[in-house]
Amino acid sequence: MDYLPIFMNLKQTSCLVVGGGGIAARKVSLLLKADAEVTVVSPQLSDELARWVADGKVSHQAREFQDSDVENRRVIIAATDVSAVNVRVSELAHALNVPVNVVDHPELCSFIMPSIIDRSPVQIAISTGGTSPVLARLIRTELEGRIPAQYGQLGTLVENYRSDVKKTFADVEQRRDFWEQVLNGPIAEHVFAGKMDKAKAALEKAIEAGKSQPSFEGEVYLVGAGPGDPDLLTFRALRLMQQADVVVYDRLVSPAIMELVRRDAECIYVGKERDNHAVPQEGINQLLVKHAKEGKRVLRLKGGDPFIFGRGGEEIDTLADEGVAFQVVPGITAAAGCSTYSGIPLTHRDYAQSVVFVTGNLKNNTVDLNWKGLAIPNQTIVFYMGLRGVNEICRQLVAHGLPASTPAALVSQGTTPNHQTLIGDLSSLPSIVENNELKAPTLIIVGEVVSLHNKLKWFESESEHRS
Repeated sequence: MDYLPIFMNLKQTSCLVVGGGGIAARKVSLLLKADAEVTVVSPQLSDELARWVADGKVSHQAREFQDSDVENRRVIIAATDVSAVNVRVSELAHALNVPVNVVDHPELCSFIMPSIIDRSPVQIAISTGGTSPVLARLIRTELEGRIPAQYGQLGTLVENYRSDVKKTFADVEQRRDFWEQVLNGPIAEHVFAGKMDKAKAALEKAIEAGKSQPSFEGEVYLVGAGPGDPDLLTFRALRLMQQADVVVYDRLVSPAIMELVRRDAECIYVGKERDNHAVPQEGINQLLVKHAKEGKRVLRLKGGDPFIFGRGGEEIDTLADEGVAFQVVPGITAAAGCSTYSGIPLTHRDYAQSVVFVTGNLKNNTVDLNWKGLAIPNQTIVFYMGLRGVNEICRQLVAHGLPASTPAALVSQGTTPNHQTLIGDLSSLPSIVENNELKAPTLIIVGEVVSLHNKLKWFESESEHRS
């Protein structure tokens, strides 16, 4: 280990920054966040530094650096473009044993500035020992997306109840078990969802129980898994996938996404295929209720978005009736994901000013739709689950006024490595389906925007075909 990671308390202490440019301003900004008293020595200032001086946030000595400037400082930073000045600042600081950082010159530093993720009071510092600041920033970017902004509120909540927990659980192991359940369970999720009052109430209830293995209420996470590409998952979806005790998933959830769920979670398949439902919908509803009432964190993972032809509304309606806590995480619906990966914009100023999502598979297994409302100009129609009824769909749209030459597309296994786009029109679409082995899920997109596919396609697998 080349450097000892430490966090310094600089509140109300005198810190010096030598230099007045943009880099110096970034260092001053960090010191101000740490509530330090900052003096800047530089003949000129950047606009940002000048504003802080004018606002009284920073003291300014409008001159060149002098040796006496280093006296009585807690931290010193040199950020000038004059090598001799930077070297002199470093020498003087080292002689006084004052921590010094010289920007972009680790050999002159007694400490280096890490890349920081600030979720105060939670802070994460990332360093490559000065060898590659760019790499440190890349790591920070990766972590930023995985660490919710509300982690700071979670840290504050823990801080406010530490003494109560210590009084309730005298044993260190008991306290550790308690906090692990708090920080990995529904209480933390309440915080992440912005429900601080619920989080406090649940935490107080758990503390009051005074048990070494406190009982927490179960919760259901209704999560949209998107159209198939795991990179399209939301950060919240990924976090809940890695926390769940039980995962209830359907056939539209891709194997690549299932690889991301918690390894030791109990996974229950409830997929629905044509005329073959592994578990009836009412059975799924009760399954969620049962496991949640056992105190488990239940992840209901659904392809696409749970509220767009995903029957998510029916499931949470049952949960609400049963008094089971739940939260819903939207996903990228198949229409948006598949059309985008096929280079087909669902709306376009020159081609379509509206878009309609339609299910081609109704409860009575008919395709009985408002054809008059669908077959209008300048509108894109996306049919979910319409493959079996493709002949009737095309016939009815033409019968109600759309030209037989209206462009149409079939998108199979969209956004996955097996993504396949087949282009035709209302007259040729049925024969395209008949002559190709299409695997579910397959969307039908109808409208003039489909004609943009050849020009705008950007994600194209080797299996793509055109007619």
